Amino acid sequence: MPFGLTNAPAVFIDLMNSIFRPYLDKFVVVFIDDILIYSKDETEHTVHLRIVLQTLRNKQLYAKFSKSEFWLREVGFLGHIVSGDGIRVDPSKISAIIDWKPPKNVTEVRSFLGLAGYYRQFVNGFSIIAAPMTRLLRKDVKFEWTEECQQSFEELKKLLTEAPVLVQPESGKEFVVYSDASLNGLGCVLMQEGKVVAYASRQLKPHERNYPTHDLELAAVVFALKIWRHYLYGEKCRVYTDHKSLKYLMSQKDLNLRQRRWLELLKDYELVIDYHPGKANVVADALSRKLLFALRVMNIQLKMSDDSSILAEIRARPMFLQEISEAQKNYQDLLAKRRQCEADTGSDFRIGSDDSLMFKNQICVPKNDESIQKILHEAHNGCLAVHPGSTKMYNDLKKMYWRSGMKRDISKFDRITMDFVLGLPLTPGKKDAIWVIVDRLTKSAHFIPVRTGYSLNKLAELYIREIVRLHGIPLSIISDRDPRFTSRFWQKYQKALDTKLNFSTAFHPQTDWQSERVIQILEDMLRCCVLEFQGSWERYLPLVEFSYNNSYQTSLKMAPYEALYGRKCRMPLYWTELKENQIYGVDLIKETEEKVKVIRDCLKATSDRQKSYADLKQKEIEFQVGDKVFLKVSPWKKVLRFGRKGKLSPHFIGPYEIIEKVGLVAYRLALPPELERIHDVFHVSMLRRYRSDPSHIISLTKIELRLDMTYEEEPIKILARKVKKLRNKSVALVKVLWQKIGLKRLHGNLKKL
Repeated sequence: MPFGLTNAPAVFIDLMNSIFRPYLDKFVVVFIDDILIYSKDETEHTVHLRIVLQTLRNKQLYAKFSKSEFWLREVGFLGHIVSGDGIRVDPSKISAIIDWKPPKNVTEVRSFLGLAGYYRQFVNGFSIIAAPMTRLLRKDVKFEWTEECQQSFEELKKLLTEAPVLVQPESGKEFVVYSDASLNGLGCVLMQEGKVVAYASRQLKPHERNYPTHDLELAAVVFALKIWRHYLYGEKCRVYTDHKSLKYLMSQKDLNLRQRRWLELLKDYELVIDYHPGKANVVADALSRKLLFALRVMNIQLKMSDDSSILAEIRARPMFLQEISEAQKNYQDLLAKRRQCEADTGSDFRIGSDDSLMFKNQICVPKNDESIQKILHEAHNGCLAVHPGSTKMYNDLKKMYWRSGMKRDISKFDRITMDFVLGLPLTPGKKDAIWVIVDRLTKSAHFIPVRTGYSLNKLAELYIREIVRLHGIPLSIISDRDPRFTSRFWQKYQKALDTKLNFSTAFHPQTDWQSERVIQILEDMLRCCVLEFQGSWERYLPLVEFSYNNSYQTSLKMAPYEALYGRKCRMPLYWTELKENQIYGVDLIKETEEKVKVIRDCLKATSDRQKSYADLKQKEIEFQVGDKVFLKVSPWKKVLRFGRKGKLSPHFIGPYEIIEKVGLVAYRLALPPELERIHDVFHVSMLRRYRSDPSHIISLTKIELRLDMTYEEEPIKILARKVKKLRNKSVALVKVLWQKIGLKRLHGNLKKL
């Protein structure tokens, strides 16, 4: 086909679609001359690749080898990076947007919005953010680049660098749509199995600004169904909105013409409309209420005075605690306790500094559902609360007290554990991992954002700044055998600090169980809040650390913060006055020793209980130097799997000889060269005793070698006969059992006599 023809691309893509029609959207995607082949595993991919190449050969189409790429885990396609995790923005394309200078005329604004708009499905509230620049494109509007336009310009560039990974939707699974509307625009988000598929938003048209609230919220639902019709048509769908009356839309009788027209559209879909306020609708709500959110956090109230002026009041104290204090005066039993306090009868009840009734150091909550729901909502949805689980949240709410003094015990953070959480999404600060450091006594932890490629010098600098500066130099560190920790630099560095390094045995994470457990909790907390983080978990990591250190620990019978500092942390949920008693000298030392003793007793009791559970499944096994043992197959996984997968793979490999006993429960093995990358010390639970079997030994047979180092094979018997007829003659074939080097071998084919 010659160059320059107007319809050439359309004709060529029609040809490609007709050629690959049986395979489109099954394992092939075609766009003009780009062919993308995707599969679930390598075996399936081999078959798919063979089919595509054979199809090209049959149609006499040729693919240039230098422009082809095979066996990729992720691939750039039409400005996107496609991988098993989902779809994300191509960084090479975003770099052009990041380096874009502020537009100087309407043409440059249109060019920027055109390029950035190609990735609008990755940006939460794209239309709302771009509104100041979009207004410059209107007819008869003078071009004036204001501060608002500059903020919109910078915000879009920032959000494109933080763009999240979107998953590919799967047919047959239920879709979930969150929609919301406001005077700023319409916003919605499409999800499946808790993962974001796409964002969508748009500004309101002039006539839509006159819609009542009911119609505006319904317009957001219709907008979502229209823009994602190719996903939602014929699929089960659940739509969440914060306008409760829409839940009963299908059963309403009195509808205006607009609502009836939209109702006909809704009936084409298999959907259910549900009402869900608050955090469940936070993503769509943020598209249209971004500016109002900051005011809500500050608890700003607007009051109209008699002279029509407006008074703005900002209350620093949480509003719901004041409401609880007022509600106490409406219950007779609490009023009776208040009168006892005023009469000074020696009761445990007292009046707080904010005129609220308290039992010792706890706020008395009225027995009404509204007050209880407010407290639970703040504990679960508060800006400083990441839900740690029902049991921990219950214990945090049950003990609303503060201990006196602000002190630290020098025995804390003496023995720590550390590990890395890898494979996280890349943040704007170029961080993709978390360094987790945990104190073994108090369970308090530090979560330090790092980059996988950080040098050891950089890690040492962070260690001094985040750990040594706050807690001093630890006596010992337990970690796995990460190359960073086993490096010569790190070992010399810790030796200079007089810190002992203890490494776990190969493939035995129970040695460093403390870090592993904290990492599980950290990943759960990050996973629960992934929508709120919007791809930038680094910004919110300090709040996650704050929440973890203030969550109840069963083994301590208190929170890590309280174990470390000697008092409950002050936070909005427990916002009552803290009266600090001053203690000095011997009293301070005595109280500190008592606190540490309580913590150690609790930890010992918990450890003994867990040990008793584990001992039920354990056997006392001891080996001697020179014994041969089988090794559990876990270390072999990343080296070689014998070409077998899953249940067909061997559970143990070996046997290998024990050459040294290391400690009480670890042994050093003589490993073969192919396992030289594996640390040769293993926990006893990874080993199984090898018992010799005479059938494993092959008896030797004497054979006579010829001068050319060959030998004569001896036939034993004929197993089968067959006559093969050719055009002019017949050929007799036989299958023979041969004797070879002491083994009986069956020849695989019939042989000509």
